[in-house]
Amino acid sequence: MIQDKQPIRVTLVGLCTNLLLLGLKLAVGIFVGSAALIADAVHSLSDLLTDLVTILGIRLSARPADESHAYGHGRYETIAASLIGVALVAAGVAITWDAGLSLYRQEHNIPGYPVLIVAAVSIVSKEWLYQITRRVARRVRSAALSANAWHHRSDALSSVAVLIGGAAGLLGWGQGDQVAAIAVGVMVAVVGLNSLWKVFMELTEGSISAEERGSIVKAIESVPGVRGWHRLRTRLVGREVFMDVHLVVDGGLSVGEGHAICTAVEKSIDLSLDRPVSVVVHCEPEGEMGEQSEQQADS
Repeated sequence: MIQDKQPIRVTLVGLCTNLLLLGLKLAVGIFVGSAALIADAVHSLSDLLTDLVTILGIRLSARPADESHAYGHGRYETIAASLIGVALVAAGVAITWDAGLSLYRQEHNIPGYPVLIVAAVSIVSKEWLYQITRRVARRVRSAALSANAWHHRSDALSSVAVLIGGAAGLLGWGQGDQVAAIAVGVMVAVVGLNSLWKVFMELTEGSISAEERGSIVKAIESVPGVRGWHRLRTRLVGREVFMDVHLVVDGGLSVGEGHAICTAVEKSIDLSLDRPVSVVVHCEPEGEMGEQSEQQADS
């Protein structure tokens, strides 16, 4: 696994920001009696907790392979991503339920201008956190960091709902605050379900994206001496790709020459992806498998 301090640094920045936003939203929400802002504070609390989970997951997944984990510790990061997803879904359901009960009871609330100010501060800061966290997540191909980035984005969107609800209240709609809280809850839950779906795909041995697979195919076919290929299979362990492929080469080559082609293919594949990759290549002489003409897809 890649030893990289940047994911930890960007997560720590998010943690500190979430701590400040949590205190601000909670204090103002309680003071003016805004259900939407208090719900947004709960969202920031879940952000804070998931920042801690993300740091732990990245730390554990960076440990090298050992006798008990021959394929490394990448699944720790997957577990971290799953915990983030569960936290998001739970927070979203709780927020929606409480706001729905308030609407059912026909409660009215007009929190005032402080809600608009806090929501605006939250939108700007959380969108900034989303952008920098997403950038790092893409570079290092971290599932946990990507989930955390979207958690920041969901918090920014929930603050937009709070802003709209607060404005509606100032215009005289006394239930705008509760409707905003429901919108926040739904957005949080949807983001959580999306994170859990990605985890599910990995744990069920889902393949890499079509784009990445295309890059691998180009890398294989670019190596001189490769007559064909088949049985290309991929799966993910955390951010690392594990794959195997059967190469077809000239049957008249020596063992050493065939091995050199396989090594060149491994290096070419490694250069084609921007995430760690572990490659196993099986070399076959041309004609041994009945002159296979069909190059099989991932299976």
